[in-house]
Amino acid sequence: MNRYERLSTLLELLGRRGRVDVDDLARELGFSSATIRRDLDHLAEQQLLTRTRGGAAANSVSYDLPLRYKTARYAPEKERIAKAAAALVERGAVVGLNGGTTTTEVARALAGRADLHARGEQAALTVVTNALNIAGELAVRPRVKIVVTGGVTRPQSFELTGPLATRVLMEITLDVLFLGVDAFDPVRGAYAHHEGEAGTNRLMVSRARRVVVVADASKLGRGAFAEICRPGAVDLLLTDKRVSDSQLRDLEGQGVRVLVV
Repeated sequence: MNRYERLSTLLELLGRRGRVDVDDLARELGFSSATIRRDLDHLAEQQLLTRTRGGAAANSVSYDLPLRYKTARYAPEKERIAKAAAALVERGAVVGLNGGTTTTEVARALAGRADLHARGEQAALTVVTNALNIAGELAVRPRVKIVVTGGVTRPQSFELTGPLATRVLMEITLDVLFLGVDAFDPVRGAYAHHEGEAGTNRLMVSRARRVVVVADASKLGRGAFAEICRPGAVDLLLTDKRVSDSQLRDLEGQGVRVLVV
């Protein structure tokens, strides 16, 4: 059992039991108490559980643990990508964010840029998103103007899709879209697993002056069910250092500009 599997198992057990004990988990899973303690501390840092004396308890976000916990996979890579993405944004920009774990990290990185939120400005940044979790996280930021598309929510991703989302997006323009994807192929472009999400994301691409795909290297060279856009629609691909030389050659051969962070 690798670390990712162990963390997933811990969350699964916590979801079923409500409370867990470090020593009990160590015996049950066959790891040291110190290892389990570090794992629980890591999950607590992501607000996926509440640490207690000698263990942990499920918290109020337990209903969405499967989606939120996905950020723990390749978390350092996604955080680096997000910081690089946030650095591209100028004060006053209109930023588009679709749903996904990497774009959620981008939203957090934008929220953490103090220079974008100088006092005296009512809206230093406008964020347009079809992701309810992103809107919820940024809603408490007084100098971020949030525009949420309409639509029907997909519980698996918190994304709003459908005709209502289309109506809102057709009336706005984005300075930059940070596009999270399920797969990116150098020849075929960006893909999503769900056709409804792909359709809404495709419209966001068409409304953006600049499109930046944010994708860790595990998404590259793969395909998925529904096309979002072709490579020519992408201005920049932000990915991590696990990208191979051959993948870089393939991407650059198709005219895709790549920034590795």
